[in-house]
Amino acid sequence: MSGRSLKIALAVSVALNLFALAGGVAFAVSRARVDERVAELRGPARHGPFREVIAQLQPEVRRDVRARMRAAALAARPDFEAARAARAQAVQAASEPRMDAARVQALLDQSRTAEMRGRARLEGEAIAMLENLDVEDRKVLSGLLRRRGPGPGHQTPAPGRNAAPPPPGPDGPDGPG
Repeated sequence: MSGRSLKIALAVSVALNLFALAGGVAFAVSRARVDERVAELRGPARHGPFREVIAQLQPEVRRDVRARMRAAALAARPDFEAARAARAQAVQAASEPRMDAARVQALLDQSRTAEMRGRARLEGEAIAMLENLDVEDRKVLSGLLRRRGPGPGHQTPAPGRNAAPPPPGPDGPDGPG
């Protein structure tokens, strides 16, 4: 190999190494951001899943809280189901060949109203329940009033083929437990 071809090979090698190093740094930075976001979501301000939160309570308080929140979730379930159904109808209406924008908007409004009604039921029951607890139990359970979902800085995806929002669902213990 001549001196010129060695210099070219060295330059190509340095360029590839710099490219690989930049990719590694970009990966490390993005991984750190993801780890920070996960830690933020799992932090004490969020109070973890419902079962973990109520596990911190006295057994008699735990039974009462679980029963009241389950009843509230069951009472709110029709509202959330109506919200899901209206949103599904809106998605269907929006994908028809001749879209009726007014109908789609009305269905989305119905969905949003039903979800707000369900949320109000859950939150109202949570407030009524918190009112009857001592201060320590209220501190533990006050996280029930936090809305779960994207935190600050969350960006909604741009409208497109895959940008349909997930169906609304109750924040609470409507499952077994």
